Amino acid sequence: MNSNLYMEGRTMPYINLQITKGASRDQKAQVVKEFTETLVRVLDKKPEHIHIVIEEIEDENWGFSGILTDDFRKQ
Repeated sequence: MNSNLYMEGRTMPYINLQITKGASRDQKAQVVKEFTETLVRVLDKKPEHIHIVIEEIEDENWGFSGILTDDFRKQ
């Protein structure tokens, strides 16, 4: 997650969330809602200053534990 853009002399939270493809629109909306609520509650930020970007990555472009995700899912 990235955070803290500058706006009108104030920092504003910016979250860049990268996930593999497959989440539904409803799931992404829930993530945005809950991340926003957390930043409001924990950091006392205004919801209108919070920016969240969800980037979906193809399984073949995501690797972990030495293999690509699409190969892992085939196992």
